Amino acid sequence: MYVTWADPEKVDDEQEIAVAAWAEVGITGRVERWDDPGVDWAAFDAVVVRTPWDYVDRRAEFLAWARRVESVTRLLNPAGVLERNTDKTYLRELDAPIIPTYWGVPGEAVDFPDFDEYVVKPSISVGARDTIRTGDRAEAEAHIARLTGAGRTAMIQPYLDMVETEGETSLLYFGGRFSHAVRRNPMLGGEASKPGQGTDDHGRFRDPEPDQVALAERVLAGYPALLYARVDLVRLADGAPALIELELTEPYLFLRYAPDAPGNLARALAEAL
Repeated sequence: MYVTWADPEKVDDEQEIAVAAWAEVGITGRVERWDDPGVDWAAFDAVVVRTPWDYVDRRAEFLAWARRVESVTRLLNPAGVLERNTDKTYLRELDAPIIPTYWGVPGEAVDFPDFDEYVVKPSISVGARDTIRTGDRAEAEAHIARLTGAGRTAMIQPYLDMVETEGETSLLYFGGRFSHAVRRNPMLGGEASKPGQGTDDHGRFRDPEPDQVALAERVLAGYPALLYARVDLVRLADGAPALIELELTEPYLFLRYAPDAPGNLARALAEAL
């Protein structure tokens, strides 16, 4: 079972690729919405969470669904992983270098240094939703106030020019094994592409450097076996790689960007079953 969402205007362009690759290894796949009350989840050998992009507004409902499904069949990735990963405060728990991040918590004072440019976003978000990039500290502070005033935790980070020069590097792992890597288009830079937004140019194939692979595998070592994981990295000014995000819930997997990628995912699923 391939799990998606209901909005027909934001197309999941990896759905057909993934299901076709599953068929090639003997797995019959169906596509269903996560919130469809008519689905008998127990009827499937596995339920693969892929594009539930509306969970942001319904996170508690989504996590309750995940726990129910996991009680009757195999859920990939597991409900505990989804719960931890859908709030980016998980970054504070990782034993790995992350890009400089300050936190705006409701009811608490926010203290952060001056940056040339700020990125301010909520800790629960997808696709740069409710995220701003600004060189105006007052504008950054106002957005933090809006987020925390609504009971949301804000993340404050410097905008790194590296994402437009060196670029972000996403490393994809299926079944715990490295599959491929891409240079992602910056989501806050110019006419950036956003997965699921009707565009088909999300990045370019890239061979990762050894230090990037080492950091990705260091981050993943803290998690159980996962069907899929995307590790998003950027290089800091000193050249060292740092984690932007660890995507374990609904990441775009760049299946069209490496010829072996769909088969790698399918084989990982077959092994999990």
